[in-house]
Amino acid sequence: MNSPDTKDPGGTAALAISARGLVKTFGKLQAVAGIDLDVPRGMIFAVLGPNGAGKTTLIRMLATLIAPDEGRATVMGHDLRDEADAVRSSIALTGQFASLDEDLTGRENLLLLARLWGFRGRQATGRARDLLEAFNLSDAANKQVKDYSGGMRRRLDIAASLIVTPGVLFLDEPTTGLDPVARQGVWRMIRDLARSGVTILLTTQYLEEADQLAARIAVIDRGRKIAEGTSRELKATIGSGFLHVALGDASDIDRAADLLEAKLGHPPKRNVEGGALSIMADTPKAANEAVAALMADGIAVTDFSMGTPSLDEVFFALTGDPAESEKEQAS
Repeated sequence: MNSPDTKDPGGTAALAISARGLVKTFGKLQAVAGIDLDVPRGMIFAVLGPNGAGKTTLIRMLATLIAPDEGRATVMGHDLRDEADAVRSSIALTGQFASLDEDLTGRENLLLLARLWGFRGRQATGRARDLLEAFNLSDAANKQVKDYSGGMRRRLDIAASLIVTPGVLFLDEPTTGLDPVARQGVWRMIRDLARSGVTILLTTQYLEEADQLAARIAVIDRGRKIAEGTSRELKATIGSGFLHVALGDASDIDRAADLLEAKLGHPPKRNVEGGALSIMADTPKAANEAVAALMADGIAVTDFSMGTPSLDEVFFALTGDPAESEKEQAS
């Protein structure tokens, strides 16, 4: 088990992952375009980005599944290129899709993996039992995995990656497709793992997931890291407040969006439900003038407010794209 190194807070000894200039190209597509990353030991670190941003490719490089075309990295002090076997022995990876045998029970899956890791007899049985208990799966231990719910499968999949406790656990979109209750359960489990000293690097499209779990967040888009910091630091980077406007008639949203952009000089973010807009406003005075312009143009405004940006609005300001909502993810 690994714990944060406090003797060298700025040096490589304190880092679980250190990457410089990682590049990966597939044909004409540059999936990762020179990413630098430093992840301290014992931290939950989120890589946030839309579909196609390069999140999975980045994790696959750090997990030695694919080789970078350029750049260097160390994981738990081991060089990605020169000490790949040592890197593999210090990590675990849970991908976007469960890597389980659906015809086996939960217990049988864990027993099989424990034996492959070298556990024998009572050791394998004990390790499987402990993991089933830790992930609240004891009651389902003798059910075939094909009869598990999505949340149960995800918990078992992550349990399977922890047969041997890793220094770094890579979680690639760990809650995609889960309902909110199952997602909360996985979040609790991730927090518990971090408290035990495991470093966790997770990718996600969910703003709330990054906000709730991660001590630091890197935002990547089109293969490049475009921002990094704590949730609070990222919200401060855009240096502006956000004007939130609710319209009386949702059919006015296009006209209102054009007018707000003309007045405030920023593209507005539309609420997925329609009839609401959020837009950066440099000053309260500018926001008030924009609202007055809407009403002068005959656009009914039922509510408006000025506030600090949400992480969702920061993401939109940085990438120009809204983050995935739970509703969009489930569709």
